[in-house]
Formats: sequence, C-alpha cells, structure tokens
Amino acid sequence: MSAVPFPKRKVSRAVALEQLKILERTYPRAATALEHRNPYELLIAVILSAQCTDARVNVTTPILFEKYPAPEKLAKASPKEVECIIKSCGFYHAKARNVIAAARDIAERFGGKVPAQRESLESLAGVGRKTASVVLANAFGEPALAVDTHVFRVAHRLGLTTGKTPLDVERDLTAVVPRKKWGLATHWLILHGRAICKAPRPLCDRCPLLALCPTGRALQKNPAQPSGPRRRGMKTKPYD
Repeated sequence: MSAVPFPKRKVSRAVALEQLKILERTYPRAATALEHRNPYELLIAVILSAQCTDARVNVTTPILFEKYPAPEKLAKASPKEVECIIKSCGFYHAKARNVIAAARDIAERFGGKVPAQRESLESLAGVGRKTASVVLANAFGEPALAVDTHVFRVAHRLGLTTGKTPLDVERDLTAVVPRKKWGLATHWLILHGRAICKAPRPLCDRCPLLALCPTGRALQKNPAQPSGPRRRGMKTKPYD
C-alpha cells in the first residue's frame, strides 16, 4: 500500500504566509521543549536528543548536569560513567564520546563558553547544522531555522517546500518566513507535527490549516489513501 506523496509544487507565497500566520496563532507559546538553564546545558541536551524524545532527555539531563555542571567537569568525565547516565537516550556510546569531546573543546578552545557562531559550533563533536541552529536560536536569540524530521514532514505536506534534503528545506523556509521568526517557525512546525500532522497519518479533521493544505485537500478527495510522507525522506542521516 503506497504512501501519499508530498505535493509536487509549492503553494504560492500568499498561501504560505497565511499558513504561517495560522501556525503562529495556534502555537503562541512555541519554545524548545528541552529544559536548560544556559547554552552549555542546551547544547548537550540537543546532542542527546538525536533519535530520542525530548521528554526522555529532560529526565536524563538533570542527573548529568548535577554531576557535570560545567564543560570543564564534563571534559574530564569517564566515558563509562557518562554512558551509564545517558544510556536510556539511545546510541549512548557515540553520544557519550561526543558530549565529552564537545565539552573538552569548549573548555580548551573557547574558554569554557559555548560559542555563539555557527562555524565554531559546527566544529564541535556531535554538532551538525540542525544542532547549531537550535543553539543559536534558543540560547543566543540569533535568527536560525532548524530542520528536524517534523519540520521536514510538515513543511512538505503544507507545500512550503519541495526540497529533497534538510538544507533544501531550510532554504525554502527561510525564503518565506520573516528572518526574525526563523527560530519560532521551527517550533511551530515541530509542535504541529507532534500534535496534528503526525506520521504516518495526520489528523486533518482537527487541523486549522486544512483549507490551505494541499495534502489535506488530497486526503479529503481520497480518504482511503494512507497519508504517510512519500518514501523519499530526508536524504541524509537524521538531522543532527
């Protein structure tokens, strides 16, 4: 049974802007679900959140940060001790190596402070474009739009993008979303993906965007068809 494909064309700019207005009204308190008190804690939490729920990370990080409250402490940690703490987050061998290495670089190369520049952030272990964007937007208030699996799926279903990679999707979204709202738009799309536009089947009957959504309209015409995203998903590893 084949999945419903993403729309082949983007919606008009006028429709896209109206969709964004509705998302903003629907999620007025949009913010990262990862609990943190400073850029260091957010960075480590985002690294741990790869292929793991934010809720699970929020259970894990208080224990981790109680033992390693600063990069200098985590930089000297035993990998086995960190693995024991973060095991429930999955991929704990690699994540332990990455958070220790990132902390070491922060301590040794950046004076113990998480850098606020994309190039420097992406030079840290376990930090790719998405992770850097999350930290820039949420820790430093910089305009940055992060594309995770929810953003990728919802943006395609709404016809905001036809991009094949996260970077393609980011470029399409930043071309239509006002720059000062890039970080917020990330959260609007994530929250909508979790609450309504689920994989594999969206809850279109509850969606405030239904009248403007090409995928929703297609499903109304053919309700028996499954609504998962086209099998051509993100053509990269999970967006880190």
